[in-house]
Amino acid sequence: MDTPASHACGIHAARLNLADYATRFGDAHPPLTRPQALIEAERCYYCHDAPCATACPTGIDIPSFIHRIAQDNNRGAARAILEANPLGGMCARVCPTEVLCEQACVRNTNEDKPVEIGSLQRYATDAFFAKPEAPLFQRAAPTGKRIAVVGAGPAGLACAHGLAVRGHDVVLFDARPKLGGLNEYGLASYKTAGNFAQKEVEWLLSVGGIEVRTRQLLGRDMTLDSLLASHDAVFLGVGLSGVNALGIAEPTASGVRNAVDFIAELRQASDLSTLPVGRSVVVIGGGMTAVDAAVQARKLGAEEVTIAYRRGAESMSASHVEQEWAQTNGVTIRHFAAPKEVLSADGAVTGVRFAATAVEGGRLVETGESFVIPADMVLKAIGQTYVPEPVGQAIALTGGRIATDADGRTSLARVWAGGDCRAGGRDLTVEAVEHGKVAAVSIHAGLQGA
Repeated sequence: MDTPASHACGIHAARLNLADYATRFGDAHPPLTRPQALIEAERCYYCHDAPCATACPTGIDIPSFIHRIAQDNNRGAARAILEANPLGGMCARVCPTEVLCEQACVRNTNEDKPVEIGSLQRYATDAFFAKPEAPLFQRAAPTGKRIAVVGAGPAGLACAHGLAVRGHDVVLFDARPKLGGLNEYGLASYKTAGNFAQKEVEWLLSVGGIEVRTRQLLGRDMTLDSLLASHDAVFLGVGLSGVNALGIAEPTASGVRNAVDFIAELRQASDLSTLPVGRSVVVIGGGMTAVDAAVQARKLGAEEVTIAYRRGAESMSASHVEQEWAQTNGVTIRHFAAPKEVLSADGAVTGVRFAATAVEGGRLVETGESFVIPADMVLKAIGQTYVPEPVGQAIALTGGRIATDADGRTSLARVWAGGDCRAGGRDLTVEAVEHGKVAAVSIHAGLQGA
């Protein structure tokens, strides 16, 4: 909210000329042209037992779809992708391909430059969504079974689609007004330009058999018990709704907020010029959320943006490519900086005091030195947590998240879970999709009596 108090502390909107917003928040990585895609596809060796396909969490047959691009068969390429990953278009945009499929590419051995698998995947799926023509998938005969899917993020969407294709009726619940979860609310605008998240959702729902109920919050509008009473099975893709605290004293002052809220506000804004941002912004954290928040603060017109992280670059959960992207966009990354105190004056943030840290004997320790980074806006991006209360106490947890077997079955009969709320994952969009896909297969088998 752009208020007189926020103006006084250096936080205000409209820091840029109106035309600059469209430029800065346009597509960060323009798609391949047709000639570029054909040339890149020809670089693929089309390996048998391709290591890139093994490295893909959803098991996309990568040589197959690339070969189809080389043959100028974009629809066939899209089918190969979307059969394995129904959110393959978004994953092409946001997956850390540099540490998954592209890292495994055998071209790395000979040329130190992998095939641009992510860009080719986007090329194929974009071409399909631009002209979908006949549906790729047809629903099986109705089974008469009804499944509740709670949470319309990547895991929930993938599960709903997998169940609908198999002939089941699905009721898809989500607390937000739009479907998509983190794809809609949690990613930087420049990664998902052109309202792509909703275009992909519309295509996914077009298979039929999925009833959508938005603004429905588990624990408020329904309970797990009530869902089990009215459905044959339940899939939980509720994500992580809690935000970790800094663990230090935080003043009640304007300018301090959660990075996830900042990103969500950006994604839903119809006019970016109305969004306030500080002149000097400090983002505390080392993951993808920290990078997305920091870069977007810079793009909104902040003059100085610093990411502060308590360990070294190699320990950051944001990939090396993401860290480079932040620095390329004018963000300073300050490593070995542990937050100790958020400073304020007259109700407004003035900076953050940090303790310098170092690794000694494998342990992170404070060196005894401290320093202050001035700031009029502080964004907290130190991770999110699973909140168990809406689901209830009947489901076992591991490490603070829902415990499941390999197929997503929880400790409670007829309940499956996947995505970030499930224990043991890497909090990747593509992995959440695989959770939903595998759970759909398991739920189907269970309902068929297998």
